[in-house]
Amino acid sequence: MAETTQTHPPAKRWRIDKAWVAILAIPAGLTLFAPQEVWPTITFALSALMHTAPFILFAILAVAYLKATGAENLLARAFEGREARMIVLAAFAGGLSPFCSCEVIPFIAALLAVGAPLGAVMAFWLSSPLMDPAMFAITAGTLGTGFAVAKTFAAVSIGLFGGFTVKAMAKSALFADPLKNAPAPACCSSSGCGAGSGADVYSGEVQWRFWTDRTRRASFRSTAFENALFLSKWLLLAYMIEALMLRYVPADLVAQVLGGTGIGPILLAALVGAPAYLNGYAAVPMVAALLEQGMSNGAAMSFVIAGGVSCIPAAVAVWALVKPRVFAAYLGLAMVGAVVAGLVWGTVA
Repeated sequence: MAETTQTHPPAKRWRIDKAWVAILAIPAGLTLFAPQEVWPTITFALSALMHTAPFILFAILAVAYLKATGAENLLARAFEGREARMIVLAAFAGGLSPFCSCEVIPFIAALLAVGAPLGAVMAFWLSSPLMDPAMFAITAGTLGTGFAVAKTFAAVSIGLFGGFTVKAMAKSALFADPLKNAPAPACCSSSGCGAGSGADVYSGEVQWRFWTDRTRRASFRSTAFENALFLSKWLLLAYMIEALMLRYVPADLVAQVLGGTGIGPILLAALVGAPAYLNGYAAVPMVAALLEQGMSNGAAMSFVIAGGVSCIPAAVAVWALVKPRVFAAYLGLAMVGAVVAGLVWGTVA
């Protein structure tokens, strides 16, 4: 526990934000090696950011409202009742709620400690990093409403698939005694989840008319400000990367590797999704650029699903609480779900 007399916490106060460093490094590097591309890259990124601004504003206000009202308390209701009901509600709660997986580590840890079924928790964990109101708005604005709806359906479906798979295998050695001894603290403050400033114990009443309470009004303002910085930062970086991809990544190479039909491009996109995934919001412009260069629709869906579940904030949330074999099962279920989602979307799109 930190002492209250400590007045200079340099590790937190002077932490370097790598996203902002990258935002500055891109035009700096272009100035040295391709000065004629500096202004086109900046104007492309700013223009794309302004085009997405209405969706960003909606996302900021929606998340701030849900945070200020205490709507996150409703999450607890997904883990009440019969196990099958829990899995269904947890999959929908994870796929539709605006709270990142790592933000709810203390909540999930408490549920597991008192015996909540791992199947319901797994359903939440798999669907939670894939979709939320902010992600839906930005995805719809960039990739189209159809893609956003399909990804939401995939998020909930993968949660259901994982939850009921774990339920069916609950008595196997794979899922026996799943918890680590000591859960790690929440990771949102350091990894940039953008859904709030930390996780509280989910108790208390929901107050939809939050503006009547001074504390809740302050929560609304701080959450809106944090998310405005978070989304602007990652999307500006993503649009810069998109401009570079459109300029320097050969379209015929993308079309050759990730285009076409069949399971090959979809499986490859799922495998590439994990290391190439910067952030759920930053991935949207990246996928837009890849689609423009010839990436297949199915591969695009597989990329965002596999990358979303295996990205660092989501993976840390699971790794912090469960043993390696359960974590491996989490990744395996996500990969299967990503490939299936890619095959389905590639067929219907």
